[in-house]
Amino acid sequence: MLEKRFLALEQVSIAYPGPPPFLAVKDISFTVEKGERFVIIGPSGCGKTTVLKAIGGFLHPIGGSITLEGRPIRDPGPERPMVFQDFEQHFPWFTVLGNLIYALKVTGRARGKEAVERARHFLALVGIGDAADKYPHQLSGGMKQRVAIARALALEPKLLLMDEPFGALDAILRTRLQRELMNLWHHLHFTLVLITHSIQEAVYLGHRVLVMSANPGAVKELIDVSHIEEMDTRDFAEVTAHLRHLLVQPRELVKEDKHKHGL
Repeated sequence: MLEKRFLALEQVSIAYPGPPPFLAVKDISFTVEKGERFVIIGPSGCGKTTVLKAIGGFLHPIGGSITLEGRPIRDPGPERPMVFQDFEQHFPWFTVLGNLIYALKVTGRARGKEAVERARHFLALVGIGDAADKYPHQLSGGMKQRVAIARALALEPKLLLMDEPFGALDAILRTRLQRELMNLWHHLHFTLVLITHSIQEAVYLGHRVLVMSANPGAVKELIDVSHIEEMDTRDFAEVTAHLRHLLVQPRELVKEDKHKHGL
């Protein structure tokens, strides 16, 4: 059974300083359950990454609250690591293994032999154990993302945050890493909040999908997709079509459409 209100955002508004100040997100509310794969999609500039950075503790709301297990999030922490789209997330002077060991040491998660063993375990888990002694510049983009995921999971996070982690990869490699992420979740059951521009990726990877509207960012609709496990199904096609419809509709037309269908 999933625990309710593991992560909670209540009437959250976030602004960037001006002049004049720019209101990026207004009155967003949602919860994420422990062990859930929660995906946020929306048009460019709608505030998806802003919301993720606030959950990570990198931005502070001007209104509302963000809590993890009932405690306010005020600063970044190792229990909420973030994986970015950018491949260059690693220290170039450390080997792959060294990058993970450093993360474990600096966060106090593990030291010495324990850090080495844990780092090697998670590198093997993401399928790049043989690359432990290589340097980041010797890796492909896909391998660098595997290292970033391994490093985040090695911290045994309460919440894994991912911002378009596969967006810069080619279609074949992107599909492969999506499946590998699903396999990792089935093995470790971590809680995930993921940002993506891909409707198909959102439906495949998510239990629920939050659709945002822009100017300022707000919740348009929250859709349960937990019953969909494969892409080649009628349910998958219907949900992706609905999401595509939401993303191209202005907010007022969505409200009218939902009223028309009794939603």
